[in-house]
Amino acid sequence: MNIIVSEEAFAWFTREMEAEAGDYIRFYARYGGSSKFHEGFSLGMNRELPHEIGVETIVDGIHFYIEARDEWFFNEHDLHVHVNTALDELTYEYHAT
Repeated sequence: MNIIVSEEAFAWFTREMEAEAGDYIRFYARYGGSSKFHEGFSLGMNRELPHEIGVETIVDGIHFYIEARDEWFFNEHDLHVHVNTALDELTYEYHAT
């Protein structure tokens, strides 16, 4: 499993979250909503220090990660992070590994 952050998404993180080298951005399973794989759960994201990294991608010193306890949510798929430019919001795609 991998995390792939597009150039546009990386720019979004640096602009909207003021993320910079040394920061940690976590993707996690949150209760509520729905997702491609799990009804009642959706993908959440925030800036926080990790406890037990399961998957990590580092782009220009910014750590994008998923905790080991949240790996089940991705159902053995890569997470691709993009931006919907019309809405200036992050979008997520899941691709089989």
